[in-house]
Amino acid sequence: MITRKRLAAGACGLFVALTAGLFPQTAAAADGPAKEPPKVELVLDVSGSMRANDIDGQSRMAAAKQAFNEVLDAVPDEVRLGIRTLGATYPGEDRALGCKDTKQLYPVGTVNRTEAKTAVATLAPTGWTPIGPALQAAAQDLDGGNATRRIVLITDGEDTCAPLDPCEVARDIAAKGIHLVVDTLGLVPDAKTRSQLTCIAEATGGTYTSVAHTAELSGRVRQLVTRAADPVATPVAAEGAKSCENAPALKAGLYSDRESFGEHRWYKVDVRPGQELRASVSIGADRAVNNDYGILLRATTVHGREIVRGSEAGDGRTDVISTGLRYPKAEADGDEADKPETVCLQVSNSFSAGPAVKTAPGMPVELTVDLVDGPDEGSDVASFGLGRGWWLIGLLVLTGLLAGLVWGWISRWRISVWRTN
Repeated sequence: MITRKRLAAGACGLFVALTAGLFPQTAAAADGPAKEPPKVELVLDVSGSMRANDIDGQSRMAAAKQAFNEVLDAVPDEVRLGIRTLGATYPGEDRALGCKDTKQLYPVGTVNRTEAKTAVATLAPTGWTPIGPALQAAAQDLDGGNATRRIVLITDGEDTCAPLDPCEVARDIAAKGIHLVVDTLGLVPDAKTRSQLTCIAEATGGTYTSVAHTAELSGRVRQLVTRAADPVATPVAAEGAKSCENAPALKAGLYSDRESFGEHRWYKVDVRPGQELRASVSIGADRAVNNDYGILLRATTVHGREIVRGSEAGDGRTDVISTGLRYPKAEADGDEADKPETVCLQVSNSFSAGPAVKTAPGMPVELTVDLVDGPDEGSDVASFGLGRGWWLIGLLVLTGLLAGLVWGWISRWRISVWRTN
């Protein structure tokens, strides 16, 4: 049964899709080069354990080959696809050689289906499982340009080349800010394999899937390759500062950063009179964290006075936690009519982790900034900072007034009756 372990992938996918609708053309996108075709590299485990006959009465290798052939027939024309193997050539016991056993079987580019299928047909289960080195090499295969990038890793076991931890390799890839997603598929996985592949996917915002049947493998890989062709908004890397004074100036758009446990990062945005600043932040817990955590997004003046804040807290396992804020700046007259106000945005978190958890690189941050026309009338609820709570406050005040009048009338009536009797 295919199980989706990553809420983050769904959350981030929805977040990016919404952002694409909100920002059809950011400043960076408007001035930058045309978007290149998406790149995908399939990384296949060809180690000795792939000989096992436990997938629909055939070997894991045969199931993988069948799935690859079906996927190659369905690759969208706009996708540039490549294939890399691990454990395909060295059958010996020398660890140093076995952990270097990864090669590009088919280069990333326009797919010649006949050539790609011929290359896949030559594979036979052979050696070790160097997942970490294979991920490093695959990231290099996809390097360069501004295309969206995706690695799809298919394996039936955990990495055999420690101490190079593939989960740390995935975090290092994510920290480079190249927006490379790694999706992992485990063929009849045990608990250790499942844990490692989940960690790799979490580190890059990808998905983990457990596979027990050929149709599941084919369908999932085809889905991931097709998904690469879907248009998305690529975040622009922005490094927050330790103070607003040195913070990077942001315009409307989608930005990515990294933040360590308990860190504060600052950014700044110019808001003109009559505009409304809308900002939101999402922080991904891409490693094991302690319970009880929270994030804060705070808007202040350059002098440190707080304008508005948004916060969110949680307890237990999560993948992404988000919050946001809105700040409408009133219209101005005279010399102040076109003078922007610099608003400082502070992003903070209260995540913590055990001593065995590495704090570097920091956790992934996505910050959205939008500047829209402010409310036209003072009655617009957004201009009062109370959301839609004004009508409730008015109703409560009116109810209290009427209740007081009725109670006073009843009290006077009861006193009059008492005096009469």
